[in-house]
Amino acid sequence: MKEFILSSVGRLDLTVWMLVILFFCGSAVLFEGNVQMAFIGSGGIIFEMLLIGISIEIIIEILKTTKGIGTITGFITNGPEAVCLIVGLMVGDIIFASSTPLGSNFMNPILLVCAAAVSGRLLLVFQTHRIYTILTVLLTAIIALTFFVLPSNYYLLWTVVAVILSVVLFFYRPAEPVVNEEKGAVTESKFWLIPAIGVLTIAGYCLDPVVTFAAHHSHAPKGVIGFIVLATLTSWPEFKSSLSLLNRNKPAAAILNITVSNITNLWLAAAGIVFYLFSQ
Repeated sequence: MKEFILSSVGRLDLTVWMLVILFFCGSAVLFEGNVQMAFIGSGGIIFEMLLIGISIEIIIEILKTTKGIGTITGFITNGPEAVCLIVGLMVGDIIFASSTPLGSNFMNPILLVCAAAVSGRLLLVFQTHRIYTILTVLLTAIIALTFFVLPSNYYLLWTVVAVILSVVLFFYRPAEPVVNEEKGAVTESKFWLIPAIGVLTIAGYCLDPVVTFAAHHSHAPKGVIGFIVLATLTSWPEFKSSLSLLNRNKPAAAILNITVSNITNLWLAAAGIVFYLFSQ
């Protein structure tokens, strides 16, 4: 397990970690923030990203011989969004509760392209289930955007439309080809699956407050934090899972990881809206 954990940390991770430190500490210097606290916040972000990366690798390694791994990981990587939804519902703020799952529908496709470019499989991804991918990405993003521009009295109608369209997209998703792989040591350790999912969910949820802490002490521009840094880091599970699947030469699984994640985000938001409306 120790060798597996070490092997899951690659040059990309190290590069991103250095960029995180340079961004927040550099902002603290430029905008007269607290460099020491910004560095501590950067360390917290790196630790969260490390936990997420290791959890994703363990989950995919365990499930690598399982049929439909892309669909499964699409559900699993939505754990942080589900937790954020619950927290928002607990405080009675439906906009806040829905913003995390619905906002992810815009970042997920971008991260799929980034993962494909990093893995050198951009053309392969573009050629795999192209029509379904483009249609699903566009529809789930448009539906998510529509929620934020509709008045509250249309929430129930939005929920019905979102559920119907997303269910159709889910059941018409393309099948994943079966790729034979040898079972390794981690695959045999099914015990690690539940802890890995738990760590992924908790770490993904905690990324937001940790990034906020680093941003506060670094005095980084809010626009850059909100639209670039926070949006990217909170979608790190989807990026790592897509990259891991592409590195295993499973482009269809990587695509379904993103499309199913977008569909699941709509289901989470719809469930949250129904709970919110009937609890008023």
